[in-house]
Amino acid sequence: MLADLHATRHRLRSGQTQTSTEIESAIDAAQSTACQHAFLQTTFAEARAVARAPNIQNQPLAGLAVSVKDLFDLAGQTTCAGSVVLKDAPPAGQDSPAVARLRRAGAAFMGRTHMVEFAFSGVGTNPHFAMPVNPCSTDVARIPGGSSSGAAVSVATGAAFIGLGSDTGGSIRIPAALTGIVGFKSTARRVPTQGTLPLSSTLDTVCALTRSVRDAMLAHELLAQRQVTRSAAPLAAYRLAVASTLMQDKLDATVSRAWQRTLATLRRAGARIEEIALTEINQLPLIQAAGSLAAAESYAWHRQLLERHAAAYDPRVASRIQRGASMSAYDYITLLRERQRWISQMTTALQGFDAVLSPTVPIVAPPIAELAPGSERDVAFFRVNALLLRNTSVVNMLDGCALSLPCQAADELPVGLMVWAGALRDDSVLNIALQIEKILQIQ
Repeated sequence: MLADLHATRHRLRSGQTQTSTEIESAIDAAQSTACQHAFLQTTFAEARAVARAPNIQNQPLAGLAVSVKDLFDLAGQTTCAGSVVLKDAPPAGQDSPAVARLRRAGAAFMGRTHMVEFAFSGVGTNPHFAMPVNPCSTDVARIPGGSSSGAAVSVATGAAFIGLGSDTGGSIRIPAALTGIVGFKSTARRVPTQGTLPLSSTLDTVCALTRSVRDAMLAHELLAQRQVTRSAAPLAAYRLAVASTLMQDKLDATVSRAWQRTLATLRRAGARIEEIALTEINQLPLIQAAGSLAAAESYAWHRQLLERHAAAYDPRVASRIQRGASMSAYDYITLLRERQRWISQMTTALQGFDAVLSPTVPIVAPPIAELAPGSERDVAFFRVNALLLRNTSVVNMLDGCALSLPCQAADELPVGLMVWAGALRDDSVLNIALQIEKILQIQ
């Protein structure tokens, strides 16, 4: 297991290592075969300069490596969002707020990471750029998940301690689950999205991938500019739910085994876990029957670009955006209204519980060869994409917060456990996840 940011900061302050040494190690990792194609653009010289800055080790991020999804504005760089359509767009005049906050905290930016075009898929494929391979693959090349594909690979391989990304339907938690790291999706309103190319203005969340829950806490505090209220309460102090509706359906053998083993482990450690139906989840297909928020809001943003450059889009992405063209104003307004009604029902159903536990995704990472760009694989792609987004997207529709942490055994492919709750319950989710992580690590 790679050292996390907290452990590395401790080694810096105790004189066991130097920031320049850590940056060179991150650069070596970024240039390794395991991290191949994770970065679309690198800024190693800038990272080295930050690492050499006076007293940088006293900053929260201590001049350590951070990667940035190709969705965020960095001053002087063009934000392409994994597309070729925007390659000639003018460079950003200033950093996005998220980037600026990390920069002020002492981040050494390693570069812009690979992503699904316009962040519209949970698989990680992109026909315009070679795809990074899941670094946990041992038998065949497997997908890293998306849309924050390169961000996850950069963290999992040691090229970054924090991978700045976004989550609209699961784009942080899916790659976290598939690559065996931590991904925290905060309540959307916690972090400003300005300077970030939008997918869904309603659902987009700026958040990060890390190597540990405590690093996720720190990343959230910096991005949201708020202090997480820590709790030393043991896991037994919380009341946890497990949703039986939908979220445990169609689990593959590895995920099912890890999920059942994890629940048993947590119960032995004193966790109070109650299975509930949560049938309200079954309403989501009907609520979104006329189209999704992502389809409507992405089409509004992309309409003119599609008219001029449709042939340059990933066909799989373009087809999903185009679904928004058939939605009327009535459909969109009704969807917003029905979402609020549904959130109210879900809040009532979850009253009395501190968080819900679910598998992050129902399958382990499939082979790239089965889902690579190509119309002959579209049926398989859309089936897997729907499976990957199924559990995570519930939390986005809830306007909630969620953290995925690894729960697999040493000889298994990565499996994610998702801890989630409604809006503004971020601190509870983080504290519960921290307790779960401690329990799982001693098994």
